[in-house]
Amino acid sequence: MVERRTPIPVKDAVNKIMDLVKRSGEIEYVAIEECLGRYLGQPLKADHDVPPFNRSPYDGFALRSEDTKAASSEQPVTIEVIEEIGAGTVAIASLKQNQAIRIMTGAQIPNGADAVIMLELVKEVQKDEKTYIQVKRKVAAGDNISRQGEDVQNSAVLLDKGTKINEGTVALLATFGYAKVPVFKKPVVGIIATGSELLEVDQALEPGKIRNSNGYMIAAQIQKVGAEPKFFGKLADDFDTCYQKIKQTLAEVDVLVTTGGVSVGDFDHLPGIYKKLEAEILFNKIAMRPGSVTTVAVKDGKFLFGLSGNPSACFVGFELFVRPAILSLFETDRVHLQKEQAILDKDFPKPNPFTRFVRSKVSIEKGKLVVAPVGLDKSGVVSSIAYANALLMLPGGTRGFERGMEVDVLLLNGEGSASLWGEQ
Repeated sequence: MVERRTPIPVKDAVNKIMDLVKRSGEIEYVAIEECLGRYLGQPLKADHDVPPFNRSPYDGFALRSEDTKAASSEQPVTIEVIEEIGAGTVAIASLKQNQAIRIMTGAQIPNGADAVIMLELVKEVQKDEKTYIQVKRKVAAGDNISRQGEDVQNSAVLLDKGTKINEGTVALLATFGYAKVPVFKKPVVGIIATGSELLEVDQALEPGKIRNSNGYMIAAQIQKVGAEPKFFGKLADDFDTCYQKIKQTLAEVDVLVTTGGVSVGDFDHLPGIYKKLEAEILFNKIAMRPGSVTTVAVKDGKFLFGLSGNPSACFVGFELFVRPAILSLFETDRVHLQKEQAILDKDFPKPNPFTRFVRSKVSIEKGKLVVAPVGLDKSGVVSSIAYANALLMLPGGTRGFERGMEVDVLLLNGEGSASLWGEQ
């Protein structure tokens, strides 16, 4: 007997997941060379000023501004150069009236100096085995001095916990001496592909068989969000075999993603397996295309995501449901796809009884986002996933859309969003 399922709105499905997600994971320390792309496990706080002293941003001469009050192009003032310092060295002398010290970029401002004049603005002269500079303009106090703490002040919180580490973050970490960086551990996400029709990626095609593309696609999506994929192979359409494998795998992972076996056919066993596991089934049908049969359950605090075996439906299901559950472990705010508005550049006449997510290409034309579907809009299509950089989100209950209409898009490579990706 075919099981009757009641679809729930996409927003409700997302909310059911977000109500149960863990808000933080475990913390570990990694070498600064290995932290790129990870998420900070604690706030980054300054323990000293940056710069830690007043310094020169240019090669030039540190001097007393009051000694240049009378300087002009017609009557330059002459100032004696008594010392020379480079970055990493400190002047021995303190400046007195009509004295200057040659200073290199990054060097600490000497005692007595309150300004720096750039090298190219003075003329050096030698007299009686001494060096002098001729200054033809008045210099104001504070000119060309990088003040202590002007970049970062001691005790300032620079980055919040959950910040994704980029190249600039690495520079900050190095500045404040983080040879070991506290980051959230990568959750292990298990992957099982079900279906007797599946071949390994290196196997030759056979009649009625297809290669397992979903397993590798999901692994790439898992890596992209910062988790650790662990592939447990593919399973034939046998209930007992699938049940034992899933039960065993669940003990080894933080999250489990399966592809295939979630429909209502004779060989679609996942809903029954979840019941036998005594997992709490959050939903088993969603008012969306593709991926309406997406099923999500929770067992002992661990999520089991049953995604469609159709590639595009599998891809969309991961981005909408699995992605925010994983990212929440890193305490980042931006767990959902970034939602923007764009102008539809191509007619989409297909009616939408359910909310539809269409693999699409977003570009910028005349300062505005423009979007058009790519490839065939069928859940079993693979090629459109490769060409897409966004999901065109079309609400249910509509009879198609025309070119020029304003529509919602979810950016696949955007910065993400702290809020739900849109109202349904």
